[in-house]
Amino acid sequence: MAIKIEKKIVGYEVAKEDADDKAAEKALAVAEGKLEESNVVHMHERVERPEMLLGSTYKIKTPLSEHALYVTINDIILNAGSKQHELRRPYEVFINSKNMDHFQWIVALTRIISAVFRKGGDVTFLVEELRSVFDPRGGYFKKGGKYMPSLVAELGDAIECHLRMIGMLKDDDLDEHQKKLIEEKRAQYEGTVKNAEANAPSEFPDGAQLCMKCNTKAMIKMDGCMTCLNCGDSKCG
Repeated sequence: MAIKIEKKIVGYEVAKEDADDKAAEKALAVAEGKLEESNVVHMHERVERPEMLLGSTYKIKTPLSEHALYVTINDIILNAGSKQHELRRPYEVFINSKNMDHFQWIVALTRIISAVFRKGGDVTFLVEELRSVFDPRGGYFKKGGKYMPSLVAELGDAIECHLRMIGMLKDDDLDEHQKKLIEEKRAQYEGTVKNAEANAPSEFPDGAQLCMKCNTKAMIKMDGCMTCLNCGDSKCG
């Protein structure tokens, strides 16, 4: 409906919705199920730290130092109690050690990582950033034979383990074609081994090993050298 202004305009202001109208719209949205998503709390800097946080501690023992490092990552539970929207997200990290040689940069690194955690969003990029740091003096092999280019890279490895534990990082599963190919290759290999065992001559010694050239259990030690009695292949040439 048009309103004719008959007096001179001396001022103006933005009209605000009535409180009753807002309450009515909110009640309608709740009734229709549209307000559930808006009540979900996402990770951001304004999320207040609760009195208690869940945490996990990872031990890092390197040949670069006599003392181990203990990396503690504390998580905050968002939307606790709601099965659909409950999330566990990293909130802060602490590193403790008896070795004080790297105290300054360790404290600086923990504060920066904690700030990134509290920022929210996708923090998984930290893993690749830390693991791409190389020590100019050379890396080392950790327990299990995995190569670590630097101590910082191993900190990134610990963070990756934690993010996988809480579900922020997922394992890259093989697709159906790759799984089928692996199954075919495994069946082919098992069939080759069974045929080699079935066709192995009985005159070969019981302790003979499998020859990698003819796939026959006929490899024995002769004159200090492994030699195949079936095809004559020898490790000594």
